[in-house]
Amino acid sequence: MSTPGISPKRILVVDDEPFVCDAVKMMLEFDGHKIETAGSGLDALAVLEKASFDLVITDFSMPGMKGNELAAQIRSRNPKQPVVMITAYAEMLAANNTPLDAVDCLISKPFLLEDLRAAIAKATAAR
Repeated sequence: MSTPGISPKRILVVDDEPFVCDAVKMMLEFDGHKIETAGSGLDALAVLEKASFDLVITDFSMPGMKGNELAAQIRSRNPKQPVVMITAYAEMLAANNTPLDAVDCLISKPFLLEDLRAAIAKATAAR
């Protein structure tokens, strides 16, 4: 199924909480996107070694490798790879001047499907 006006993308969703991956996957599949998931930054990098994606959507707060660190690793390997970050800590990241140079778009939790659609459109148009 594809939503009119939305060009289906191949998207990697990264979150250490499986129910979040599943929820985001279900929302995006509703629009016709092809979704793969990874449970950590290291898992995501391994997936990205084997396949290419139109977009990576990552959580910020994950054990081992934070989302901004994953985004920086992705960008060092593929400078044109769009990355969207989802976080409940948007204000804290801004207040602490957390480096988000490798992130194309930031979405605050909780979010709606419309927020994801806007972020996907913005991030993929920028690259």
